[in-house]
Amino acid sequence: MDQDILGSIVLLAIVTLISVVQNAFFANKVEHESRHCNGKVLQRQGSSSFDRVYTANQNCGHAYPTFLAVLWCAGLLCSQAPAAFAGLMYLFVRQKYFVGYLGERTQSTPGYLFGKRIILFLFLMSVAGILNYYLVFFFGSDFEIHIKTITNAISPLLLIP
Repeated sequence: MDQDILGSIVLLAIVTLISVVQNAFFANKVEHESRHCNGKVLQRQGSSSFDRVYTANQNCGHAYPTFLAVLWCAGLLCSQAPAAFAGLMYLFVRQKYFVGYLGERTQSTPGYLFGKRIILFLFLMSVAGILNYYLVFFFGSDFEIHIKTITNAISPLLLIP
């Protein structure tokens, strides 16, 4: 594969692979809790701690396709580095949500809200990349440098809770 193409997607691929490892961790927690509560057989019904782990895993799984779609769209259409940074932040807050859900359910709320903000940022990056493409296509105006500058400047603001 061409080095230029690899260079433009390698950070996105790294974030995607880290998210796969995180999903495996979540699934392992569900399996461990099921075996801990029910003996050797993997069952869906169990204690309230199993229900919390299972529900947290399901909630994280439901948002996963959306995360991957906006991560790759933002990285390919707009700018790879801010998209990868936002992706890492999303994985961090998804971990915070998962762990928070295992305690009091109110502990998971900050991770959930923070995750929504990151998904919105990635979505807006994707839309900006699409708009820039059509501005170049129809009018010959390229705002790619301005969009990359703005996303590079805004992405550290994702650290603010």
